[in-house]
Amino acid sequence: MTALGNNAPIGVFDSGVGGLSVLRAIRSKLPNENLIYIADSGNAPYGDKDAGFIAERATEITQLLLTSGAKAIVVACNTVSVVAIEHIRSWCPVPVIAIEPAIKPASQHTKIGVIGVLATRQTIASPSVARLCEAHGKHIKILLQPCPGLVEQVEKAELLSDATRALLVQYISPLLAAGADTLVLGCTHYPFLTPLIRDIVGPDVTIIDPALAVAQQVARRLGDQLASPAQAQPTNAQFYSTAAEEQASAIISALWGQKVTVQGIN
Repeated sequence: MTALGNNAPIGVFDSGVGGLSVLRAIRSKLPNENLIYIADSGNAPYGDKDAGFIAERATEITQLLLTSGAKAIVVACNTVSVVAIEHIRSWCPVPVIAIEPAIKPASQHTKIGVIGVLATRQTIASPSVARLCEAHGKHIKILLQPCPGLVEQVEKAELLSDATRALLVQYISPLLAAGADTLVLGCTHYPFLTPLIRDIVGPDVTIIDPALAVAQQVARRLGDQLASPAQAQPTNAQFYSTAAEEQASAIISALWGQKVTVQGIN
């Protein structure tokens, strides 16, 4: 690609603000890259939506990122990845990098042989997760825990509230009681709840967030299409949301760790 092409942005999207956990990993791994992030918070959460709706939204957002010149698309949403990723890849002309629940690394890490997966209902019920469990669960016990309500708490930036803690205790306690020594964060919203999760599970339970692995895959897939340090300017991240602009700006700024302006899209 030309120098201009190398400076084209990486497009990242999620059902809401959870994909910011992946975006920050990409920024850390690839600090020279320009980034575009789209949060479909006006339709969050996807985890309780039907597959057709999810595929339609993912298609529209991917097309919007392509129109914006994205040289790669990162699907920073486990639900989209397990429901619609093959459809997107079938027509998208640039590399598409997906995220999926980190069941494989968790299965390799557990010492006791019991892992818990926290995810949305749609992700838990997907054929993709069933295949992951079949492939990596032959010699371990995999406990799948749907977590309705957690995405909404993160979308409101209620990361430390009593209500959020109560939900986490409700979902995590049965996993701990069953002996899980490894927890998979199977939704990109959940890493923002890691401090609360750690407080609940204690120091001996491993918490797996696949965001870094996604960033590493982005780097591998783009290869010589990455911006070079000589060409790059300080990382330029643009943020868009289908939620109200003022609300989206406040929440994304809080989660991103610095004040940003979020543009509304229909």
